[in-house]
Amino acid sequence: MRSLDKAREACGRHHPGLLAELEGMSLTDREKTDSAVVEHYRAHGGPALLVPAEFGGLAARPLDAVRVQRAVASVSPSLGVATVMHHFTVAMLFSLSRTADRLAPAQLKMLSAVAGDGLLLASGWAEGRSDQNILLPAVTAERSAGGYRVNGAKKPCSLSRSMDVLTASVAIDDGGRQSLALLLIPADSPGISVVPFWGTPVLAATQSHEVRLTDVEVPDELVILSTPDDELGLDDLQTAGFTWFELLTTAAYSGVASALTEKVLARDRGSAADRAALAIRMEAAVDLIEGAARAIEQGVTGDEAVATVLTARYAAQDLLAGVVHAAVETLGGMAFIGSPDVAYLASAVAPLAFHPPSRSSVAEQMAGYFAGGPLHLS
Repeated sequence: MRSLDKAREACGRHHPGLLAELEGMSLTDREKTDSAVVEHYRAHGGPALLVPAEFGGLAARPLDAVRVQRAVASVSPSLGVATVMHHFTVAMLFSLSRTADRLAPAQLKMLSAVAGDGLLLASGWAEGRSDQNILLPAVTAERSAGGYRVNGAKKPCSLSRSMDVLTASVAIDDGGRQSLALLLIPADSPGISVVPFWGTPVLAATQSHEVRLTDVEVPDELVILSTPDDELGLDDLQTAGFTWFELLTTAAYSGVASALTEKVLARDRGSAADRAALAIRMEAAVDLIEGAARAIEQGVTGDEAVATVLTARYAAQDLLAGVVHAAVETLGGMAFIGSPDVAYLASAVAPLAFHPPSRSSVAEQMAGYFAGGPLHLS
């Protein structure tokens, strides 16, 4: 598949040998709960993908980043999805480093070790609440001597068993007004525990369990406060996070659907019209994602960047659902029965719909933005 070959080429340039090593394992072994794929990824320099060159990283541009993510997920859906959480956090934090005094020296020191030491950052935003406003976390941070004391739970939290640093969104009471903050918490801090949470074999290797925080002390120098000029708007932290998260997440799930599409093309299944229709739908989804990546590369920022990636995400989500249905049907019953791979890949695309923000939760805001207003997300 031509576009998937381009993605593999990008992955090979940034992480030589990674795909070959992963392909040396069966899909079942890559995706099981105790899979070694995360450590293989670490060994091939995976954590450094979006780290700037001046911090020792690979400095991948957005287009290469979405291609790498697609290639990785086509081989291991769990690894593709799990590493999104690391990469969007890295990209978000390093975007802040370009603003003078936005990050404290201790924060920059921690980030400087990501590439050199292969640190993995887990992203603690989700809290397992239906229709959650992700900008208003339930996990709280109260003032303590020299910092904040944190209590609560994050679930599901990918990379929970491999993380070196937990980045957790919390609500801070600032004079009676709650504000959002992001904490950088070493994973070995007292009071952090990991509890089994993920109950399905689909994407089990993402290590998406519950991370509990019980009286965890976080010093001031590892706290990043949000600073929106507009109380309803997104600040620089939130804008960078939304943009990279939606872009990379959609790319990862497109990689899973690409693996199914490639099976149809390689096996010459169905009629030429069937195969062409399937590939066209798949390529349309890829073009949406890569188009959004190119826009970010060309300097689109702020509300426009968030709207661009959300548009690509929701449109691609619809296309990928059709791709999966058509691919499974075209591959046929014997392919479905003869190996668990087809059923697994089909199931592994569905969770794209569960990632925030849900389509319904931002419908009014997106409609207002398209009509000419600002983008106020919940």
